[in-house]
Amino acid sequence: MDKVILECKNINKKYRKKDHYHNASKNISFQLKEGECLGVVGESGCGKSTLAKIIMNLEKADSGEVILDNECISNKKGKELREVYKNIQMVFQDAIGSFNPKITIGKSIEEYVCSLCSTDEKNREIVVDNLLEMVGLPKEFKNRYPHELSGGQCQRAAIARALSSHPKVLICDEATSALDVSVQAQVIDLLVQMKKELNISYIFITHNLALVSSFCDRVIVMNHGEIVEEGSAYDVINNPQNDYTKLLLNSIFK
Repeated sequence: MDKVILECKNINKKYRKKDHYHNASKNISFQLKEGECLGVVGESGCGKSTLAKIIMNLEKADSGEVILDNECISNKKGKELREVYKNIQMVFQDAIGSFNPKITIGKSIEEYVCSLCSTDEKNREIVVDNLLEMVGLPKEFKNRYPHELSGGQCQRAAIARALSSHPKVLICDEATSALDVSVQAQVIDLLVQMKKELNISYIFITHNLALVSSFCDRVIVMNHGEIVEEGSAYDVINNPQNDYTKLLLNSIFK
């Protein structure tokens, strides 16, 4: 777990809000190592999702760099950008909403396979079947529409879609927060299994420090667009140094 797979350097992003600016990201810097799970924790509005969108190129930073495998990807465009994002994928909180409601789960995953990979048409159905099996869904689910799946099943399908390009980094943005506790545990178990089998590195964005303690290797805590604490999951949970981190922990474990 020594190789750095992803690095953010001095990421800054401001939004104009009426008569003032809001700092969504302020000099954010961190490293993600190969095979590591990094938790990004903080309350709503602290800048977690903005950071994820910048890494995914869904938002442009005002300044700073995102580096993948020792190459800056912040200014990539066109075909080069498409090649980059085979290696970084994202699983969203609203799994059902992330699928096109008018086409089946199988067709949605197949479209992803077509757009990111070179798989020929003959093999697409086999690839979709294998991806669904990998995440513990029967291949028959490919013929169902998003609304016909439960929240947990749809999240598994979303993970299958994200895995279709064999990414090195998977960003999970509150990917379990809409699920009940038992289904949440099943999805976490699946992510742990994928981490072992595929050596994927995770950025796991959440407000749930209790969940982070059982899943993540390291944690960064954000408040008002800044990193206020960083360390191993064990150290941050059991010996927090920052007052804000202590308040978060007290609200969960009191």
